[in-house]
Order: sequence, then structure tokens, then C-alpha cells
Amino acid sequence: MSDNVYRVTEVVGSSTKGVEDAIRKAVDRAAQTLRHVDWFEVTEIRGHVEHNELSHYQVGLKIGFRLETQDERPTTTP
Repeated sequence: MSDNVYRVTEVVGSSTKGVEDAIRKAVDRAAQTLRHVDWFEVTEIRGHVEHNELSHYQVGLKIGFRLETQDERPTTTP
């Protein structure tokens, strides 16, 4: 791993299918907004029960995205 600096944001993914699907949805959605998403950490798992049955999963995540270097920044036009 090279020398990088990261910023961390927290998101919550949810799914009726399972924990893995909730994680995947959260990471996929974060990657649509953030550039250079490199890692995630699951911070919490919880679920919702309806009528005595599991209804859906919620997964809290920290998403790490690499801060751009001077060379990687998009150029702006005046």
C-alpha cells in the first residue's frame, strides 16, 4: 500500500435479502458519489422484525475514500 490520506464517511445500507446485500448496496451507492473509495468497515448490524419475522437488515459502515493528490484533481475551466 502506498502512502495515502483517507477521509471517512458513515453510511447505512439496508436490505430485505441479508447483511451482504446491505453492505453491497451501501458501498455501491457511496461509490456513485465519492471518488477513490478504497475500503469499508462494518460498525454495526441491526434488523427490523415485523409480525415475529425478520423484515430487513441494516448495516452501518465507515467508508474510506482516498483524498486526491495534486495530480489527480480535476481541472476546472474559468
